Amino acid sequence: MMPQLAKSSNLNLKSPFHWLWTGDQALGEMLDAIDAAQHSVRLEMYIFHQSPIGEDFLRALVTASNRGVRVKVMLDALGSMLLPESFWAALKENGGELRWFNPLNMSRFGFRDHRKILVCDQKVAFIGGFNIATEYLGDGVNTGWRDLGMKIYGPLVEELSEAFDQMFSIADFRQKRFSRLRRSRQQRLVKTDEAELLLSAPGRQRNPIKKAIIADLKKAKRVQIICAYFLPTWNLRRELTAVARRGGQVQLILPGKSDVPLSQAASRSLYRRVMQSGVEIYEYGPQILHAKLIIVDDIVYAGSANLDMRSLHLNYELLVRIADADLAAEARKIFTKDLTHSVRIDPDEWRASRTYWIRLRQRWAYFILARLDPLITRHQIRQLR
Repeated sequence: MMPQLAKSSNLNLKSPFHWLWTGDQALGEMLDAIDAAQHSVRLEMYIFHQSPIGEDFLRALVTASNRGVRVKVMLDALGSMLLPESFWAALKENGGELRWFNPLNMSRFGFRDHRKILVCDQKVAFIGGFNIATEYLGDGVNTGWRDLGMKIYGPLVEELSEAFDQMFSIADFRQKRFSRLRRSRQQRLVKTDEAELLLSAPGRQRNPIKKAIIADLKKAKRVQIICAYFLPTWNLRRELTAVARRGGQVQLILPGKSDVPLSQAASRSLYRRVMQSGVEIYEYGPQILHAKLIIVDDIVYAGSANLDMRSLHLNYELLVRIADADLAAEARKIFTKDLTHSVRIDPDEWRASRTYWIRLRQRWAYFILARLDPLITRHQIRQLR
């Protein structure tokens, strides 16, 4: 059994949205929600590791199923490929359901379900960047990866539940089912009174995440972004730099340490051009950065998507867009705290430090992730139509 996880002390009880500042807080409150569930639990994860925290979630899910709760679990087959099927035996024996999204096949491995959702009783939901694995435990400074989540009440919970059910219905990924999925409402914008749910899917269709962010950037004066994998499309990069060129403030916190060195190298290939416009770039130092947070004036985005080609065009992703000055003010406190653990990249020093071989490696990384990976994945998608 894991030690008692921290609970969030940053709650505005009048708001349906509550920031979960660390992986400890997020995973702790998720376990509490499963323990309290009376009717249904829906869990969708990219990565689920066989680990002490994974065992805690398994016990909570099995216990819920034993008391009559309908439990559904969906995991991405690539992200959770190290987790044996036998791990879930107790859940299945007690009436729980498990599905693997897009079982591994070389002809379709490129498009993945990167979303992270927990919905309990259609009353409370959790989203964010965290997966269920040991590395997400901690405060992101002294121990554990730096990540961020959100706890949600209200009408948006039912929309997240519906989004889960649609994916769950075709998770085993036969070709006809994939065709139905591509014609389904998986890629869409859902509006409620408090927020917008942005759901994206693989392909070249209009991406609601990218469309919303670009629209907000066009009129932005102050932008702050924390991003684990930063490789934005040309349109997004143009709008980000345009904010700085017209006198606005743009600050990016990117990883000083990354779990995907290739992605970090590709991101760094863009630093010089981005900083030339006046954008400030900081690198987070204490731990691996895995958080996703976008603040545009009084608008915040939270969820699973990064600002890279894979999140914007190749994965199934979600972000919640909330126009709320108080919530944005809380988000800026999170950003400011992370800024104290980050080092600003000086444009002149950066330019001087980049040897020919460093630039070459970074450009190759950019080519692989921004050109080759999308090319292969789009070919796989076309073959399944």
